[in-house]
Amino acid sequence: MKALNLMAHTAGSEVVDRQVIDMVKTPDANGIWRPIPHAKLIDGVLKTVERSGFKVVQEAHALARDGARYFGMMQLANGHNAEDYSLVLGLRNSHDKSFPAGLVVGSGVFVCDNLAFSGEIQIGRKHTTNINRDLPNLIEAAMGKLGDMRLHQDQRILAYKGREISDAQAHDILIQALDARVLPVTRIPGVVTEWRTPRHPEFAQGKTAWRLFNAFTEELKDSALFDRPRATQALHGLLDTVCSVN
Repeated sequence: MKALNLMAHTAGSEVVDRQVIDMVKTPDANGIWRPIPHAKLIDGVLKTVERSGFKVVQEAHALARDGARYFGMMQLANGHNAEDYSLVLGLRNSHDKSFPAGLVVGSGVFVCDNLAFSGEIQIGRKHTTNINRDLPNLIEAAMGKLGDMRLHQDQRILAYKGREISDAQAHDILIQALDARVLPVTRIPGVVTEWRTPRHPEFAQGKTAWRLFNAFTEELKDSALFDRPRATQALHGLLDTVCSVN
């Protein structure tokens, strides 16, 4: 199973070892604000992933703002894995009130290192009273959906790979994607280039919905992880309709 290059998606942060995360000091509570240790979020996710029948085969962690902001990614496997993509978790936490503790689940394509977080499974919990009580249950509920999501993603990607589309259809989807705010108009030329002449030869074999999907995600690669669920969900909505994915 080829490893996904998780390190490529932590731009703007410093990639660190897990031991460094464990040493980050958590600020004291202040009023209703109750920050949690970055390591506590990681440990909670790791334990729940294992109970869900998956295992983490690769992980990456990064810090920003002198440790006040944490971002992490985990590649998952469970014995029923495709050769060219896998499930990926994205995690984040903050100690400066910039964003809540969060988790998203998506897929990663090995050959191009593209990530797509569909937003079908995500949690976000503000650092307020009872976060320590509520967060484990939120993680448990999210991870309980992993098996269904993996099956659905397998079916979706298989449908994308098997659906041939014409240049005219691709053009129509591009316009719909622009209307749906999947990406700004300035990014359209990049998608068109990837559609016409994919930089990865694996996508050059036939003009399929899978080829177009990866043209979009290649162009979205440099966007922040937690900005991607809305865009990816809209893109899936367009391509699922074309490919008759329920």
